Amino acid sequence: MKKLSYLLMLMMVFTACNNQEEKREIADNVKKVEAPPVIEEFGYVLNDYDVVRDTIRSGDSFGLILGTHGVNPNRIFEIVNKVKDTLNPRRIIVGKPYVILKERDSANTPIAFIYENDLINYTVVDLRDSIDAYTSKRPVTVTKKAVSGIINSSLTESIQDEGLSPLIAHEMSNIYQWSIDFFRLQKGDRFKLVYNERYINDSIYAGIENIEAAVFYHQDKPYYAFNFMVDSIAGGRDYYDEKARPLQSFFLKAPLDFFRISSRFSPNRFHPVQKRWKAHKGTDYAAAHGTPIKSTANGVVIASSYTAGNGNYVKIKHNDTYTTQYLHMSQRLVKVGQRVKQGDIIGKVGSTGLATGPHVCYRFWKNGVQVDPFRQNLPSAEPIEEKYIPSYFAVIEPLKDELERIDFKEPI
Repeated sequence: MKKLSYLLMLMMVFTACNNQEEKREIADNVKKVEAPPVIEEFGYVLNDYDVVRDTIRSGDSFGLILGTHGVNPNRIFEIVNKVKDTLNPRRIIVGKPYVILKERDSANTPIAFIYENDLINYTVVDLRDSIDAYTSKRPVTVTKKAVSGIINSSLTESIQDEGLSPLIAHEMSNIYQWSIDFFRLQKGDRFKLVYNERYINDSIYAGIENIEAAVFYHQDKPYYAFNFMVDSIAGGRDYYDEKARPLQSFFLKAPLDFFRISSRFSPNRFHPVQKRWKAHKGTDYAAAHGTPIKSTANGVVIASSYTAGNGNYVKIKHNDTYTTQYLHMSQRLVKVGQRVKQGDIIGKVGSTGLATGPHVCYRFWKNGVQVDPFRQNLPSAEPIEEKYIPSYFAVIEPLKDELERIDFKEPI
C-alpha cells in the first residue's frame, strides 16, 4: 500500500513538472511572436485597415474606381460634387498611383481614397459621413552635397560618370542657358556644384531641391552662378554671377527644354507643304508630340486661336517692344488676357495647320517687325536692387569659399 501511494505521488509530481514545462514553452512562444511594426502613411495607421494599392489605368475614372470598391452611385455623385475643387475627377492622370483604405468589417467599407500627385504631394479624399478632401506632403529631408566633374564628351555623360542624377544636367542647362552653349563644350571643361537633394523618409530619392552655387570653367573662363532670393514675399529666386549681374536674359533661348532646330528664320525657304519658295519668318523647333511649350518671357496673352495655316497658336505681348508667337500646337493652355511668366507652359507641341510633323514655329516681333531672335541683342533680366547688393555679397562669400574647397577628380 505504501508503495502504491509512493508511485501515485511520483506520478503527480511528474505531471505537475510537465505542466510547468508546457506553460513555460507556451509563454516562451508568446514572447517570440512580436507585434507587427506600426506603419503610418498619409496620416493614417495602415495596420488598422485593409490597404488596396493600384494605379490609374486607361479608361479609369474616379467614380468607376469608387464603384468597383463598393461605393453606390448616389454616394459617388455626392462625393464628386463635394471634393471637385480639391480633386478634379477629370484631372486624374493615367499611371498615377492611388491607395484605398477599407474598414475591416463585414462590408469592407472604403473610408479614404488617396491620389498620389507625385513622389511628395498627395490628395486625400475622406469618404466617411462628413466627406472631406485635402492635399498634403510626405515628410521630406534635404541633404546638401558638393561635387565636381570634368567634361570628356557631354555634360550629361560627365554627370552620369560621377554617379549623379541626370536632373543636375537639366538644372545646369537652365542656369547657364544664356551664357554657355552646351552643344559646344570642350573636353577638359570643368564644373563644381553645391546643391541640395530631397529624400522622402530619409531614403527615397525625390529629386533636386535647388543648386545653391556653381562655377563652370568653359575654355578656362569661370562662369559663376549663385542662387539668391530677390523677392522674399513671393519667394522669387534667380541666379547671379560673382559681380551680382543676372545670368538670366529677358527671354529664354528657346520655348522648349528638349528640341532640334529643324528650320531657321530665312528670307527665302522652300515650304514643304505649299511646295513653293517663300520667306520663313520664324524658327522651327522639332520635338515629340505633346512636349510642353513655354513662354519665353513675362507677358500678356493677346491671341489664343486657330487658323488653317498656323493651326493652334498663342501670341504674347511682352512689352511695347517685343511680342512672340507659338504655332502648330496640339493644345492651347492659356486664354486671351491671361498673364504669364517666363517658363510658364502655354501649350503642347503638335502638327496642326500647315505642318509636316510635330514642331513649334517660334515667331518674334521687335517694334512690330518680325525678326530673327538669334540676331538680336536682347535685354538682360532685371538686376538686383541696390539695397540688396550688400546682402547678396554676404550670402555668396561663404558659398564661393565652399566652391573653392571642392577638388576635381581627374579621369582614370
